[in-house]
Amino acid sequence: MKKNTFKGKKILIMGLGLHGGGVGIAKFFYEQGADVLVTDLKTETQLKESLDKLKGLKIKYTLGKHEEADFKSADIIIKNPDVPNTSPYLEIARKNNIPVETDVDLFFKMSGAFIIGITGTKGKSTTASIIYHILKQKSKRVFLAGNIGISPLELLTKTRKGDIVILELSSFELESLFKSPNIAVVTNILPDHLNRYATMADYVEAKKIIFKYQKKSDYLVLNADDYIVRQFSKEAPSKIYFFSAKQIPKGINLADFKLNGKHNLSNLLAAVKVAEILKVPTKRIEKSLKSFKGIASRQELVAIKKGVKYINDTTATMPDAVIRALETFKNNRIVLIAGGQNKGLQYKDLAKEIIKTVYKLVLLPGTASQEIEKELAELKSSIPIIPADSMEEAVRKSSQIAEKGDVVLLSPGATSFNLFKNEFDRGNQFVEYVKKAKPAD
Repeated sequence: MKKNTFKGKKILIMGLGLHGGGVGIAKFFYEQGADVLVTDLKTETQLKESLDKLKGLKIKYTLGKHEEADFKSADIIIKNPDVPNTSPYLEIARKNNIPVETDVDLFFKMSGAFIIGITGTKGKSTTASIIYHILKQKSKRVFLAGNIGISPLELLTKTRKGDIVILELSSFELESLFKSPNIAVVTNILPDHLNRYATMADYVEAKKIIFKYQKKSDYLVLNADDYIVRQFSKEAPSKIYFFSAKQIPKGINLADFKLNGKHNLSNLLAAVKVAEILKVPTKRIEKSLKSFKGIASRQELVAIKKGVKYINDTTATMPDAVIRALETFKNNRIVLIAGGQNKGLQYKDLAKEIIKTVYKLVLLPGTASQEIEKELAELKSSIPIIPADSMEEAVRKSSQIAEKGDVVLLSPGATSFNLFKNEFDRGNQFVEYVKKAKPAD
């Protein structure tokens, strides 16, 4: 990156958020000498956690609202991926010929790194983290960023040509890209974000951008077990590699791999395929897999109390993810904490799985919870449903129900914004109240 590229530029950051990426973006432009203005519909109180990380920096803020004038006077607007491209404020910017970018866009344009991009409905974070864990054993010049909570702009001044940057990429982050990674990985495609996309086909098209601009010399790694993903091979301009849970690579012993479930096997195999493309020796791959412990908030064992296991799966924000979690723990009696706000998804299949695997259901409030109750009623389910107005109440009631050998599983299958800042706040509260929980004797 050229020095002084952004010095003196008026940078408007639209959406600070609470995941950490917005903070990284603000710090990057501030350190580049830009005149930074952050605007967010959330209030100062709601954004306190992020604002605290920017204390002492000369950054301007418009909070609790957006001002039209800000979108007419900026030199560049950096939008949070969660902000839809149809935002009327972005329309104002475009009418005034002000470029609208994302941090991912800029990184692709300005970085000389070798980029490995991972997308998919589920498994992105785990797959990206396994790839990072394997490659990090081989070289210090490997970095992880993206939808995992780290803005790639934070790496722009730290990385050089030839470094490897692994990016977890959501459909929102892919939407405005006009470049694709050197190695692209697609874990799976399931119905999701249908409150943002008009149709499932629109959602799939957004995912395709991860390979749309690849060259013949690039690589695309696809899940052969997923019909939609498998079809991507017909459109891709790059070299195609498949992975499948039905075909374990020779020489890879999975006995010591610590993550449970078929979905995690699939995530592992995707990572192994990337490592093989990069010619990482089999023994090194196997050794790395043994030492990988997983990542927080994804079927994470947070405590065992009086023989009751407490599992934090807060990032399960869609029904299919909950089904996978229930399949993973089906050999235990499950007390499921679920519910929240619906994002245009269907809950009939989840209701069927709940009937098969769940002992008792604790439901947080929200439109998704109402949908789950409706589907269970239609299926004439006799599973007890216990309402809870807060995470504290949900954990307390679950602990009173659970007995030795049971699993208390937080796997909501819905968004969290009616009760929590985001899904990570939801998971953190679960962990906090589990620490205080007193299971039944």
